Amino acid sequence: MRIQIMGAGALGCLFGALIQQAGYEVIYVARGKQYEALKKGLKVSGLMEAEFLVKTSSKPIDADVTFVTVKAYDTENAAKALAEIDPGIVCSLQNGVGNEEILMQHLNRVIGGTTTYGANMLEPGHIIFAGKGITYIGEIDGGISEDVRIVEEVLKNSYIEVEVVEDIRRRIWVKAAINACINPITALTRVRNGKIAEVKELWDIAEKIAEECEAVLNALGFETGNLKEVVREVVIKTANNRSSMLQDIEKGKRTEIDFINGAFVAKGEEVGVDVVYNRIMWNMLKGVERAHGMV
Repeated sequence: MRIQIMGAGALGCLFGALIQQAGYEVIYVARGKQYEALKKGLKVSGLMEAEFLVKTSSKPIDADVTFVTVKAYDTENAAKALAEIDPGIVCSLQNGVGNEEILMQHLNRVIGGTTTYGANMLEPGHIIFAGKGITYIGEIDGGISEDVRIVEEVLKNSYIEVEVVEDIRRRIWVKAAINACINPITALTRVRNGKIAEVKELWDIAEKIAEECEAVLNALGFETGNLKEVVREVVIKTANNRSSMLQDIEKGKRTEIDFINGAFVAKGEEVGVDVVYNRIMWNMLKGVERAHGMV
């Protein structure tokens, strides 16, 4: 079985390494410096110390399963590229809301996914396995199909913690809500996640964002529990992590703010929920991006 990683950044390379280690053929689709580095091999540090000779490509090829791990703003281009070949089952493991819907406009066998595994890019060709977690997968319409079971088997065989769920849409939105509370604050203040719980002024903002996100999710019919408590638990558990949005800003790259806080702004307007704090975060990050030529 051939497994393809569409977007071999930090997370994509982590999943690729774990799957390759289980004996599957893995194709790493990358570009730029990462593509050139992967030609020489992939090094993984942190929770796993290993080096791999890998098969890399600058464009997708036919596969049995394709995991999409590109940045959310690249999903449209990735979908069009995948539509030109046979990518097999396509499973998104991306941040933000709306990626699956974009993929489904161009592809047939798309399933939803979300993961709490953590990975950081130390340098091209070298990633840090920063944290184990759990990966949820399921059909966007709530069903459990044979395609979902096939992806589940691949992940289980690769010792990746996985759970098939019937509410993958809710889980994608809840993860986006958690990211909405953490990522923009860390990116704007240049701090690790833990500082949000340590600094009262930052936590006050995170609470307001959480309240807005919870109101939006409730309006959509999604149960969230106490989102503020969930966010605080995540912040403490990942205290030493540098969010992906912080890393993007530090590297002078565009962020995924449109698909995180921006998604809550759009949906809030649609369902009649006031989302002023999400809008401020969205505007601030868009301002940083434009002021520094990131978009």
